[in-house]
Amino acid sequence: MDDIPKDMDKTLMKANEMVKNSEDVKIYSHIDCDGISAGAILSLTLDRLEIDHELEFITLDMIPDLKRENEVTIFSDLGSGQDLDHFRTSESQVIILDHHPPLRNISSHERSFLEINPHYHGIDGSFQVSGGGMCYLLARTFKFNDLSWIGVLSAVGDMQNNLSGKLVGINEQIVQDGIDKGMVASENDLALYGRQTRPLFLALSYFGDVKLPITNNRNEAIQLLKKLEIPSKNRNRQRTLYDLNMDEKKKLFTELVRMMSREVPPKYVKYIPRLVSGDAYEFLSEKEYTALRDASEFSTAINACSRHKNTEIALKVLKGDRGLALDDMDYLGREHRRYLAQKMQWIQEEDRIFTMKNLQYFNGNSIKSEVIGTIAGMVLSSGDWKKPMLGFTSINDENDGLKISLRCSRLLAFDGIHFGHLISKVAKKVGGSGGGHSVACGAYIPIGKQEEFLRIFNESLNGII
Repeated sequence: MDDIPKDMDKTLMKANEMVKNSEDVKIYSHIDCDGISAGAILSLTLDRLEIDHELEFITLDMIPDLKRENEVTIFSDLGSGQDLDHFRTSESQVIILDHHPPLRNISSHERSFLEINPHYHGIDGSFQVSGGGMCYLLARTFKFNDLSWIGVLSAVGDMQNNLSGKLVGINEQIVQDGIDKGMVASENDLALYGRQTRPLFLALSYFGDVKLPITNNRNEAIQLLKKLEIPSKNRNRQRTLYDLNMDEKKKLFTELVRMMSREVPPKYVKYIPRLVSGDAYEFLSEKEYTALRDASEFSTAINACSRHKNTEIALKVLKGDRGLALDDMDYLGREHRRYLAQKMQWIQEEDRIFTMKNLQYFNGNSIKSEVIGTIAGMVLSSGDWKKPMLGFTSINDENDGLKISLRCSRLLAFDGIHFGHLISKVAKKVGGSGGGHSVACGAYIPIGKQEEFLRIFNESLNGII
């Protein structure tokens, strides 16, 4: 892989030796789509090497209580930003495969403590490689290039293509590995979610960082298709984006750009094409017109398992169990969508969105902390796209603090605002912590600090929004 620095390649080969010579491995991986994908890649790799191993999906707050029990411990999609001093002993070897900014200096690493992180090599882990991508790089040292498709899935699930509209850097090389193996296809397409499964008029009604006449309005979406002379059905079956030919896509692209350009200030118009189209990634071994065929839809299915604390179902599907586990994943997906719809209705009916000068927010204490970010993104389409949307909810039933999730239009990120950096600074000022992407991020703050957090955050956006 040409884009991997030589010193990173050397550390990957060291990890290869540590794994190959071990008989007992424990994997701790993060509980989101990227982390589950990362864990699946490592587990499949160890299965093929016939090495006994355990895989446990955890949240970051669980790390201080973990104990050394195995010959080799691997942390995937986490570990770089956490204190792991209690693992740094001669009794156990540790491998960290993470893409988040690291706490430690690479020169402080010991022989039995190996941290492989793109940031040490001048590579930005927020969009050039995911946690799953880092685990794939290790699998690749064993010639397991067919696992590249899971590396693609993890990057899409981590929204690494969100700003550029495509996967770049090491991610792009992983995509190419998938293409070379006949596992992945990539093409530029309209940026409509539900490419394989969602009826075209429905996908259009959910489209856009900016509120349009078709937003949350299926009838308007149907009328738009009629106006453009794009059939919404093939005989008795609703058409999806996957069914459209190039001429139809061009007409729809032109119309969506025109509609969005009328809704935004002139300075944002140049960014509109990047909102309307981007690269789509398809998994060729999956059936057409199923959620597993498209990387974005597949990642949503994985996240639905994660957010309802059923990571084992997602793991089974990723490792090839397409029987009962697939039925369970489909059921969880339906339950997830039902839950989201109920909470959206609750917010809208009670008029729970509050507006400040530079931001908007809602209190969602009845909403699960695992899905508050998803809800914030959905609510954004009902609010003012020019301001970030923040959702607040309790971290857990014990009221150990507040979780905040922020979502914003990509247009604000294109204009240079990185909300992940901003929310981190503000959270620290009120005794909390935070971080994340430019358009999707979050924080944890103590109970009773919401008003202070909102005031400081709102003030920090003066002159920026």
